[in-house]
Amino acid sequence: MAIEEPDVLVAALGVACAVAVCLAVALVRTRRRWQSALGERGWLLERERESAARTAVAAERERIARELHDIVSHNVSLMVVQAGAAREVLGTMPDEAAAALRSVEDAGRGAMTDLRHMLGLLAPSAGGGDDEGGERDPDGAGEGGAVALAPQPGLDRLGMLVDRVSFAGLPVEVRVAGEPRPLPQGVDVTAYRIIQEALTNALRHGDGGRAEVTVRYAERALRVEVLNTGPSVLNGTGTGTGPGATAAPRRREGTGRGLLGLRERVAVYGGDLDARRRLGGGYRVRARIPLDRP
Repeated sequence: MAIEEPDVLVAALGVACAVAVCLAVALVRTRRRWQSALGERGWLLERERESAARTAVAAERERIARELHDIVSHNVSLMVVQAGAAREVLGTMPDEAAAALRSVEDAGRGAMTDLRHMLGLLAPSAGGGDDEGGERDPDGAGEGGAVALAPQPGLDRLGMLVDRVSFAGLPVEVRVAGEPRPLPQGVDVTAYRIIQEALTNALRHGDGGRAEVTVRYAERALRVEVLNTGPSVLNGTGTGTGPGATAAPRRREGTGRGLLGLRERVAVYGGDLDARRRLGGGYRVRARIPLDRP
């Protein structure tokens, strides 16, 4: 018996309705999965943004800590040494004591100037300068006595650094090899900070002696080396104390933050830094900073 045409149409309509219902259910499920995946992706992106923000804050804190260490450690070390020297000769050599106290004052002013520069860079005023008046920058103050936001120190200020350290009691000899040329600002600041930290440590922990600074301009790298004399690690005598000299009392070691910060600075440019005691006495700090970023 043949199937009538209306029955065929009804069956086809039923199949079509069933297919439409299945497609609608599948569409709803797909849409829900898409919305869920979209929400999860947004949550992951938010977590990534929070993680990146925390990483950036931590890196900035480390950078600020390094800068503060470089500024405060160097200037306070000079102030402590000069204040001690002034106390020793206050009654017998008043002129020398006055010169030492002037050096303490200059170091304090230098520290305040550097700190004001740094704080000004972190939170500049509306006019682009420091909100506070007061001491002028010895390297060039703005109008009205306000401290200008000058660049960080570089090798062009090496002479002033050496003069301060030498006046504090550590003779320093500087050698420059190769043809001096302009350096990238970051490399210039890093080289200056290496020399500053090494000379500060030599002044603070050394027992007399002298220091030698070598800056070598190679074709593809800048090399910096600071040597200072001191007690020998073999027999406890210094290179300048003569045979039979007794070892000086051991001084309290630092925290090592300075050298750690220097290694991080140098590593940014793909360089390396080596700091170690010399067998003949004293300490050696040697760094190589590529001039072509890796």
